[in-house]
Amino acid sequence: MLGAVVTVLISWALLRWLTGESLNALGLSPSKQRLKELLFGLLFMAMIAVINFTWQAHFKTISYQLNPDYGLMKFLGGSLWVFNAVLFEELVFRGCLLLLLIRYLGIIRACLLSSVAFGIYHWFSYELFGSRLILLIYIFLVTGAGGWMFAYAFAKTKSLYAPVGLHLGWNMVTAMVFSAGPIGHQLLIPHGETAYSSEWVTLLFFALQTIVAPGLVTWYLYRIYPSVESRNSSSLQQSTKT
Repeated sequence: MLGAVVTVLISWALLRWLTGESLNALGLSPSKQRLKELLFGLLFMAMIAVINFTWQAHFKTISYQLNPDYGLMKFLGGSLWVFNAVLFEELVFRGCLLLLLIRYLGIIRACLLSSVAFGIYHWFSYELFGSRLILLIYIFLVTGAGGWMFAYAFAKTKSLYAPVGLHLGWNMVTAMVFSAGPIGHQLLIPHGETAYSSEWVTLLFFALQTIVAPGLVTWYLYRIYPSVESRNSSSLQQSTKT
């Protein structure tokens, strides 16, 4: 939690120094719309994570058993860890710095730069240096695609609620339900694993995380939230008519 608090303070200082704005520039004030965006993102990515892990369990012949030691304290501890990790990463990669990049570079270039940084960051957080090149590329593409999705959600909604919801949905199911994370065994304990029977199966899981989920979110946000150029064009047309 200390990391998230420090990041909030740094974000506040940077915004004050560089733009004269408060943390409200990051869309932190709750509203009905923003809470809907958070809930929608959480449920959508939780669904994607469930599909991902249940399919992998089938093709990898993994079985899951309920953790007999799982209880309220493990749930609270896991929830706190996931929330703190998500909040820290969102404040760093989709907070003040992304806001400034969007203003100077535009949405597309800013989101691409943020996604590249997010992918490289996971080489460090997963301690992958010294690993095979193919693994580095795989992790970069998977996490970078997620970084694009979170960044684009922030850019379009002008709030951290949507990317936090998307990020939380994936991480909560991954770490707290299927125990695929650094916090150890949680609700379900996996048993057994075999290699994929086909390269096409590997490609299927890769596409789900790097193309399908980010693509659907990007398409939805593009359709629902008009671009700045579209809004300016509409306003200009209305003023011309009047």
